[in-house]
Amino acid sequence: MYITITPQKMGGSYSKSSADFVGYLEKENQGLDQEDMECFFNQYDNEISAEEVIREIDGNTAKLEKTEPRFYSITVSPSKYELGKLEHNNEDLKKYTRELMKDYVTSFNREINGRPITIDDIKYYAKIEHQRTFKGSDVQVKENQPFATKILQLKTDIRKIENGTMAGNVKEKKTEITKLERETPHQQAGKRIVQGMQKEGSQSHIHIIVSRKDASNRFSLSPGSKYKTSNVELNGKSVKRGFDRDSFFEKAEKTFDKTFGYHRNFAETYQARKDFIKNPKIYFAALMKLPTNEKALAFKIMGKAGVPMMPSIPVTQGQLAMKIFKGLRRGVEVAIKSSSIGI
Repeated sequence: MYITITPQKMGGSYSKSSADFVGYLEKENQGLDQEDMECFFNQYDNEISAEEVIREIDGNTAKLEKTEPRFYSITVSPSKYELGKLEHNNEDLKKYTRELMKDYVTSFNREINGRPITIDDIKYYAKIEHQRTFKGSDVQVKENQPFATKILQLKTDIRKIENGTMAGNVKEKKTEITKLERETPHQQAGKRIVQGMQKEGSQSHIHIIVSRKDASNRFSLSPGSKYKTSNVELNGKSVKRGFDRDSFFEKAEKTFDKTFGYHRNFAETYQARKDFIKNPKIYFAALMKLPTNEKALAFKIMGKAGVPMMPSIPVTQGQLAMKIFKGLRRGVEVAIKSSSIGI
């Protein structure tokens, strides 16, 4: 499960409207008949139009400054293993989203009128998408780039030869291009993976747009708060503040597992991925203690995610050299970011 929480951002300041973002989320509906379109939904309704989402989000921004986001975007990307556990893709993802947003509100260390925040205190809209494309930050695209650069240069040379500004053999250069295309490390359906290429297989994921202000348009609820959970003295009163992202991500996993009876492998857990970046020694020590089958699946999952692997699987903790850790950390940070793991 890969989850990110990002603030609305348009250039140097925050736009007063959510129209551009909502329009972006409508991209998969382009060219479809009305009955085939994927509508927005929230905690209680399934058929919500883009126009209503824009109107409700834009109208819920009382007293926000230009330097403050009007809304936050939450992207939820189940892995292919998790998606494989769903029986009814769309309905199951909607069900999970509604449970997930309950976890979201309980991760706030805030109160409204002396009571904990509830699901009815937030204004959110969600949309399911079924397609993904490769980004420039994806490991596959980055590792293919040297080949792409050479191919581009060869194609440029061919054009120059054909228009007479350069001497050379077009046939030889085309043969070289064919060879490079074949040797490119990351391919899909026999073609070199490039930025913008649609990813094959099940790619269903959820986009959620949640208002910065509560449903009453009176209180600010920011999951981007720099405060995790704390109390502060304000006007002589103790006031709760903060949002616990770690708690939210961990709850999100447990909710999915409980809802769909999913057995989560060690390598799929938020805590494990976090340790992988911050303390790979602890990560690999825990990995090597797993039962053989669990360990094999963990390495398979890591490989599918584009996580760079060690040249050989260590047998003892003493073999986990720090110089390998440093190289792993650099590679893993790229893999984690390209997979949109929000930590």
